[in-house]
Amino acid sequence: MAWNNILGKRGEQLAVSFLEKKGYQILEINWRHRRAEVDIIAKDGSILVFVEVKTRNNNHYGEPELAVDQKKEDLLASAGAAYMRKIEHDWEIRFDIISIIYKNEQSFTIKHFEDAFFPN
Repeated sequence: MAWNNILGKRGEQLAVSFLEKKGYQILEINWRHRRAEVDIIAKDGSILVFVEVKTRNNNHYGEPELAVDQKKEDLLASAGAAYMRKIEHDWEIRFDIISIIYKNEQSFTIKHFEDAFFPN
């Protein structure tokens, strides 16, 4: 497996653990719909939360969260809508981003952007 894939998977594991410690209920990990993948689908109380995780080993090319562009937001919104139809969810939702700079198991930073965007 390529290093960036390993890094991405490790970031998702850290994000799941981070959210669980905050009391989130994890519903799905790497849920796919057509061309889109939602890294984490969770519940924060009664709010359904779709989480995009971006992990880098440095920020030389900008912060990881800046990689979530309009195209990615649109794909996440489409997948989110499909998931909502699947579970017949019709109440509050939120789109979050978790940004991780990962050096090693003992050295990483996590930033959680709640309500990072709302689809058009």
